[in-house]
Amino acid sequence: MPDDLRYVLLLFALFVVPRILQRYRLPAAITSFLLGAGVAFSGVELLPHGPTLPLLATFGIASMFLVAGLEVNVAELRRGARVIVEHLALRALVVLAAGFVVAQLLHVGARPAALIALALFTPSTGFILSSLPQLGVGVEEQFWIRAKAIATELLALAILFVVLQSTSAERLTAATGALVVMTFVLPVAFRLFAARIAPVAPRSEFAFLLMLAVVAAYITKALGVYYLVGAFLVGAAAQSFRERLPALSSESLVHAVEAFASLFAPFYFFYAGTHLRPADFPPRALWVGALLLAVCVPLRVMLVLVHRRAAFRQPLRAGLPVALALTPTLVFSLVLAEILRDRFAAAPWLVGALIIYTIGNTLIPGLTLQGRASELDVLQPDALADAGDPDTAHAGPPPGEPVAPPAVTLAQPARRSR
Repeated sequence: MPDDLRYVLLLFALFVVPRILQRYRLPAAITSFLLGAGVAFSGVELLPHGPTLPLLATFGIASMFLVAGLEVNVAELRRGARVIVEHLALRALVVLAAGFVVAQLLHVGARPAALIALALFTPSTGFILSSLPQLGVGVEEQFWIRAKAIATELLALAILFVVLQSTSAERLTAATGALVVMTFVLPVAFRLFAARIAPVAPRSEFAFLLMLAVVAAYITKALGVYYLVGAFLVGAAAQSFRERLPALSSESLVHAVEAFASLFAPFYFFYAGTHLRPADFPPRALWVGALLLAVCVPLRVMLVLVHRRAAFRQPLRAGLPVALALTPTLVFSLVLAEILRDRFAAAPWLVGALIIYTIGNTLIPGLTLQGRASELDVLQPDALADAGDPDTAHAGPPPGEPVAPPAVTLAQPARRSR
């Protein structure tokens, strides 16, 4: 079969089949991933030859983390700073405890144990943000889902960087220095673009931002910390530079980047699925994956519920939409499963168990929240500003007065129509 016909069939499979299956609340990312796994399991040579598919997959994961980086708004995160810091402290303790348990049970080193713990407890921010409009959650819930997902991803990226570079003090120092240099170079690049290029090349912000993200992604890949760190840093730098060049983080540009990510993300999930083999799913992988779902998902949900009850003095059930929306670990689990197999020679059954776990937890929000209205009251703007204060965080409007939606600029639901 000619390669051009293979690409036509691949495009049809990735852009038509997942949309059809979405009516059954099956996420398009999962469908694309399973299609790739099906091709790999078939043993038939169906994929196009050459480097095109890996390149498209790189565009996919880089654009997903670029979108996540563009969501980092420090001013907005400060509104719930105390609650977010408490949330991060709990996550760090859980990852530390889970890494210790994994190391003892599997008899592995500290580094792979830490990666497994991250794969089990890190929410997939890009996937969560893109799926929010379909979950039927309120504005206040969306704020906390976004804030906690983004903050947790920042923590996870920092831990991932340290774990992957801690083979020696020299390597960690060199990699940290390179990353620090990148954080200083990116604002300079944005400043030069704003001063020299943007005035004579209007509407070039999208191309510049995207290409800078891809270049940074390849740099961090060469450093040994995968593509996602570089792309995320570019997005965060662009967001922090929005006052000097507002077009870099405008609604229209972010929407364009999201559209680009939705176009190329299926290639990443499909390509990730092609790396699986039937040997990854022996009976041991099936029951371990089921055990992880039965233990880790309820634990993660309960942590969010108990913390929200302590912070906001609300019933446990009221925090359920936020807790359930934060369960998917799709992208992080897939990336870390690949790293564990390629760099730490992880057993195939362990990779298979992580895959089963991430597919299972990624299905949960769509099955439990999609199409349902929020059960929480919408906070007023002053209540959201005081979200870190448990005495005022959940205060509602006086009886008989209309509820005013909070002025949340972290992300508005209307922008995310897909």
